[in-house]
Amino acid sequence: MTLSTLRRPLGPVAVACAAAVVLAACGGQSSDAAGGAGGGQISGPVRIDGSSTVAPLSQAAAELYAEQQPGVNVTVATSGTGGGFKKFCAGETDISDASRAIKDEEAAACRAKGIEFIELQVANDALSVVVNPANNWANCLTPAQLATIWGPQAEGKVTTWRQVDPAFPNEPLALFGPGTDSGTFDYFTDEINGKEGASRTDYQSSEDDNVLVKGVEGARGALGYFGYTYYEENQGKLKALQIDGGNGCVAPSAESVQNGTYQPLARPLFIYVNKSAYQTKPQVKDFVEFYVGQDAKIAQAAQFVPLNAEQKAGLTSAAAKLSG
Repeated sequence: MTLSTLRRPLGPVAVACAAAVVLAACGGQSSDAAGGAGGGQISGPVRIDGSSTVAPLSQAAAELYAEQQPGVNVTVATSGTGGGFKKFCAGETDISDASRAIKDEEAAACRAKGIEFIELQVANDALSVVVNPANNWANCLTPAQLATIWGPQAEGKVTTWRQVDPAFPNEPLALFGPGTDSGTFDYFTDEINGKEGASRTDYQSSEDDNVLVKGVEGARGALGYFGYTYYEENQGKLKALQIDGGNGCVAPSAESVQNGTYQPLARPLFIYVNKSAYQTKPQVKDFVEFYVGQDAKIAQAAQFVPLNAEQKAGLTSAAAKLSG
């Protein structure tokens, strides 16, 4: 298995089929060496669904884990954060990938079905605003300019770049962004438009970030937003804009997220673990312990921003609650 394989995002076919990446492996060491629970070879399914932003991280975790436990089939699907929570709270999945914290109504749905869970922050993200590489006029935007483009009031009215800034050309705007089931959509609209879910609707939406990448790549006046990993994977096809959150223009990067200067679009990323599945399914317990124990290695393999020391301590503390 190569590092480039680990860094590959979920492809369109896997997403379109809501399909699982069924992982086989080369076998080898005990899971003790890998940071898992140990105790020899185990088998069985581990079902993951949710955020397309977090999916490459969980996929990398699954591929690394498969080297230790080839009998465990880890499936990673991408229904979006909201769609993933619907399945999770219905008891259909063991782990839910999420690019935002669970909402009160989602937690209530879990309680109604008797689903207890633990939230684990597993990485950080620099939500990235990207344009076509042919865009030679925009290099840095403010949150106010982003709101001019993406706010509900812009629908049908803000259609060119010149309407964003008089210095920009009269180039048509072609907008690409996540759908309403996406945690990225929730986070962006809350931070930029001042209210979660408040957004213009006349843009091309998709829960598959690879579709958004292709859209931005295909139009000179295009602009879109999604997780940093998808930008990293497609740097030759996209140009990331700097964001001026009030203290100057800052580009999305691991450093700017860790030092707190990439504002307001730096965010935590989570997995939610079904406590009953963890306590009754050895393969789920072993995989989650591997995920927690190898978190930094997994983040590096998937090109995510790793946890800082304080966040890592919080992850360890939260994971300990799974056994209680």
